Amino acid sequence: MPERTARAEYQAAVAAYVAAGGDESVQRVITAISSLSRKLDRWYDRQLADLAISHGDWSVLSQLARADGGPLMPSRLADAAQVAASSMTGRLDRLCERGLVVREPDQRNRTRVLVTLTSAGWDLFAQAIRDADMVEADVLAPLTTAQRRQLADLLDVVITGLEADEVASTS
Repeated sequence: MPERTARAEYQAAVAAYVAAGGDESVQRVITAISSLSRKLDRWYDRQLADLAISHGDWSVLSQLARADGGPLMPSRLADAAQVAASSMTGRLDRLCERGLVVREPDQRNRTRVLVTLTSAGWDLFAQAIRDADMVEADVLAPLTTAQRRQLADLLDVVITGLEADEVASTS
């Protein structure tokens, strides 16, 4: 039996969900997002392997880059990565050995350690983002610039709604 195209698999999944009682417009959106996410995750996995870093290492580098290079405490990095502090210690050891981050005592509180992204760490982060941007741009190539903006705006609305739901459920 010939392999089904990605579009045929998407259509079959949506049809199955609708037949089971799902709303078609909801299932089209969620199934498309899920499929896209899985495909991009496979590409990102290959990219991280090519860079010789783990998902955990990437989590540290991206947290530090988003914090303008740091400094951040290891406990904050562990919280962001949702791992135990002991797991973060191993990650930081590997990243320090590669010269991607440095750990230094906090000058204001010498009992704490601060982690900072090095220029080599920033360079690796920036290269990964540039490489990913090319693939992501290819994924979105069928859309016009206006359609990409519209899609981004619509997803912003969805994310804002999710955040509002999270706040309401924790109140």
